[in-house]
Amino acid sequence: MRLGLALGYWGRGPSPGHVPLAQAAERLGYDSVWTAESWGSDAFTPLTWIAAHTSRIRLGTAVAQMAARSPTTTAMHALTLDHLSGGRMMLGLGLSGPQVVEGWYGRPFPASPLTATREYVDVLRQVLRREAPVELAGRFHPHPYRGPDATGLGKPLKPITHPLRPDLPVLLGAEGPKNVAQTTRIADGWLPLYWSPTRPEVYGPALADLPEGFLVAPMAQVRVCDDVAEGLLPVKTMLGFYIGGMGHAARNFHADLMARMGYEEQARRIQRLFLEGRRQEAVLAVPDAFADEISLVGPRERIAERLESWRKGPVTDLLALAPDPHTLRVLAELNSR
Repeated sequence: MRLGLALGYWGRGPSPGHVPLAQAAERLGYDSVWTAESWGSDAFTPLTWIAAHTSRIRLGTAVAQMAARSPTTTAMHALTLDHLSGGRMMLGLGLSGPQVVEGWYGRPFPASPLTATREYVDVLRQVLRREAPVELAGRFHPHPYRGPDATGLGKPLKPITHPLRPDLPVLLGAEGPKNVAQTTRIADGWLPLYWSPTRPEVYGPALADLPEGFLVAPMAQVRVCDDVAEGLLPVKTMLGFYIGGMGHAARNFHADLMARMGYEEQARRIQRLFLEGRRQEAVLAVPDAFADEISLVGPRERIAERLESWRKGPVTDLLALAPDPHTLRVLAELNSR
């Protein structure tokens, strides 16, 4: 199992520690470093900055929002950074939910998310292969655009710049069983949001027969500490925000996933508390057991024991949301045993 460093997205501003952490991860033998975006910092600019200050570690987005860019624009970002980094780019994509897509990006949430995702990846692949001008008679991502308000002057194009790698890895963030199943067919890897080594059945039968070389790269908060309950608080804070605030009360994919993992009553309570403005109560309502099973928190010996269950399943890459160089080093030492 390879290790990656997940840096997420910025809060109020850039973290001065991200580049040093990425450099430390590279020295420790980590395979990859990942950035994200929601409705603040973008994913590609920080990754480019990190690329300029590292030399070997692979660079991934986990995730870049599909609604933020047309598929050709995303392909341009990816092929540009792949050239500048010497072939280190991995493109992780996510569809997000209606609240973000319509509220922030000002676009309609697709009526058929599976079809929209499939078309998006199809266009990306065409750009990266550069075998012919991009053409797709798609419902959501037609190329050229021939809608009722089109000029009729658009024509199929292929990128001026020759991509460095036609097989640049494309990974998808997927939560529902049908979405995960499609991901195994159209992508090179999957980025689970919550991964529990003891509950692979939550994602359906799609994981039973994965293609050769397919990446399964979940993110998990990792923290070496003496007090497990205290170490779980950042995990619970993240879960409270995602389950309570990253979606509408009637449509929240993160809350639905928690429900499928056996915590339906707790998920709905967290949603209710968060939407009522009782955010601290929502965080405290996150069960320690749920936060614990999707993270690696506690003393070194406890993390070492729990790490074995992550290695035994389909996970190929553990993307650690790790807060400090000490935790990064301990995780690297334990994973090299």
